[in-house]
Amino acid sequence: MNTLAVYVGAALAEIGGCFAFWMWLRLHRSPWLGIVGIVSLVIFAVILTRSEAVFAGRAYAAYGGVYIMASLVWLWAVEGMPPDRWDVVGAGMCLAGAGMILWAPRMG
Repeated sequence: MNTLAVYVGAALAEIGGCFAFWMWLRLHRSPWLGIVGIVSLVIFAVILTRSEAVFAGRAYAAYGGVYIMASLVWLWAVEGMPPDRWDVVGAGMCLAGAGMILWAPRMG
């Protein structure tokens, strides 16, 4: 599976799972959202193992940049709050770092 698709799928599953808990515990919605959150977070973990990175730590570090960008898209699309310029600049820096972690030439 394509690395970007893996990270985007993982981000959606993780953010969705965490948001389910947010709705349950912070917005006082149905406790069933806790179950939805757990299932979504398990799906996140499974998807992230499909990363093409050789080492787990490198996969997780690179995923972090994609997660930050996906969180800001979620902020806008789901919560209705558009990111400000600092959000966009910060996310861009994180994506650049994620790209370096994933695709920099390595010795050996």
